[in-house]
Amino acid sequence: MKIMVPVKRVIDSNVKIRIKSDGSGIDTSNVKMSINPFDEIAVEEAVRLRESGKAIEVVAISCGLNTCQETLRTAMGIGADRGLLIETDLELQPLAVAKLLAAIAIKENPDLIILGKQAIDDDCNQTGQMLAALLDWPQATYASKISVEDGSVVVQREIDGGTESVRLTLPAIVTVDLRLNEPRFVSLPNLMKAKKKTLEVTPASALGIDLTPRWLTLKVNEPARRAPGILLDSAAALVDKLKNDARVI
Repeated sequence: MKIMVPVKRVIDSNVKIRIKSDGSGIDTSNVKMSINPFDEIAVEEAVRLRESGKAIEVVAISCGLNTCQETLRTAMGIGADRGLLIETDLELQPLAVAKLLAAIAIKENPDLIILGKQAIDDDCNQTGQMLAALLDWPQATYASKISVEDGSVVVQREIDGGTESVRLTLPAIVTVDLRLNEPRFVSLPNLMKAKKKTLEVTPASALGIDLTPRWLTLKVNEPARRAPGILLDSAAALVDKLKNDARVI
């Protein structure tokens, strides 16, 4: 079984975001970038499936600037067998990414595509669902446990009332949640080994896909500052505030 894992390059989750002075977007200059945390979990799960003998190859794929090669090297440091970059300097929105991934999926013919449920930069949570629609493959979202059986994959997914288990016939698409696993630490030796693995770069223009953005960002603003709290003299004063000011019964 071949597994394909899309990964996205995003601002590191520990970095404080800065807005550009003109409000046109996020300032990414001299900012630490890393692999999207949900995608890192997806890579870890794919590698675990290969290590358990359920898969024979894990292919990491990314779309964007040439700097995304660093993200792919991280994925290969975790254990992906090879990487594939769809290179473009255009702004990529979820539908455009889904179309690029669909074109590569037709070429690579994977049995399973595992990706993060969302990216932490735009929080769209759309690419996996759109990709499933374009390929007409079964999908399971918010996976907290994945097990592969003969010709199918069983996914335990989180829902409002708890969890549910679904069985998908391969080929299929699964988007993963935080509780699926804990990604391994990528050691320096593994990163050095990743540099020797195959990384193919394909221009997005060669795929003949319309990548025109479907929406335009008008302005980006920082969230309003929270009002400072107040100090109360006693628990009775707190209860009074809750009952009268907060209108809590």
